[in-house]
Amino acid sequence: MFDGPEPIYLQIAEHLRGQVLTGALTEGDQVMSTTQFATTYRINPATAAKAFALLVDEGVIYKQRGVGMFVADGARDRLRERRRGTFFTDHVDAVLDEARRLGVSPSELIRYIEQRGAGA
Repeated sequence: MFDGPEPIYLQIAEHLRGQVLTGALTEGDQVMSTTQFATTYRINPATAAKAFALLVDEGVIYKQRGVGMFVADGARDRLRERRRGTFFTDHVDAVLDEARRLGVSPSELIRYIEQRGAGA
């Protein structure tokens, strides 16, 4: 599952962020423990712990001593806001550059986006 070029702990953190963003994990939900995560995905427990510590630092999850890890209040909103901040520069700018190279007009792009948005 975690076979991308990034370090595994970053892939784990991104996986859990994705679950929060899609609503698979919601505020107050308990997150699998680092030991369970390591056993399930056959990774080093220290690697899982590093990912969880990163998410704690980001305010996505919190630890309740003796009970486990939980999705923090407002985690989804914080993740969305952070990603919205980089969405245009990380994704849209590349599309615009390619559209210019291909001679795709702004009106064609807008029409396409509107058509795709209507079906979403």
